[in-house]
Amino acid sequence: MVIQIDDDFDLDKIADSGQCFRWEKQRESSAILNGENGVSYRIISGRDCIYITALGDGCYEFECTEEEYGRFWRDYFDLRENYRAIRNRIEPERDPYLWEAAEHEQGIRILRQDPWEMLITFIISQNRNIPAIRRSVELLAEKCGERRTDSRGRGYYTFPEPAELTGLTERDLSDCSLGYRCRYVHAAAEAVQGGEINLHFLSEADHAASVKALTGLLGVGIKVANCVSLFGLHHTDAFPIDVWMKRILAQHYPDGYPYDRYSPYNGIYQQFMFAWYRHRFFESASHV
Repeated sequence: MVIQIDDDFDLDKIADSGQCFRWEKQRESSAILNGENGVSYRIISGRDCIYITALGDGCYEFECTEEEYGRFWRDYFDLRENYRAIRNRIEPERDPYLWEAAEHEQGIRILRQDPWEMLITFIISQNRNIPAIRRSVELLAEKCGERRTDSRGRGYYTFPEPAELTGLTERDLSDCSLGYRCRYVHAAAEAVQGGEINLHFLSEADHAASVKALTGLLGVGIKVANCVSLFGLHHTDAFPIDVWMKRILAQHYPDGYPYDRYSPYNGIYQQFMFAWYRHRFFESASHV
């Protein structure tokens, strides 16, 4: 089915934003034959898999049924939210850095991803680069996820449920290249499976309460908790701070970042700044 999206939406920028690790870029022969410069991705989220292709002029082909689109994929891409209006709240004279970042990185959206998958994914992400995170997530899915077939006949593995992860041994987890994170992953799975933490309840709670609950888990610090809050619980005021964001805040907001002014969308603005700073950093490094 073809969907017209009259809002900020860029597949490449979402894929490169550091919030999703099971997106695989494709080359579309149909797009090439039609003279389109669109891009296509195979996306696995939880138990679902889709191919989506940019056709140009704001049109996208979703390889799914209307029922699947309405049940899952529309909300996965947060298509009920107006990101252009959120971006237009920024005043260029008052906040030139954020305005520039948002202009260059428009098209990023905060995906509505499964909080359980995000909890495990961001525990895995600690002190690792994106290729390493992706590899571990795929190994974990292959280890105990369910094998399914996508719309093009290709196999894929669903993200494991908590009960499936608790059944893994330390050796099983080690085989997924988790390193010291093995015990953190296992502890999180046991906490969710045993009801010590209810992630779906936290999606209805506020951001502060969610971070407090998440940091009670073994190996989950403030940064990981904020990532789970933003990317898994969809608390758009969550504001993860890593090395990149510390540099941004020091350079561009020495008197303090105006959280109150941008609430409840601080997490969206954080993504603009994070992506723009990284892109400029790597561009300048490539010219050295």
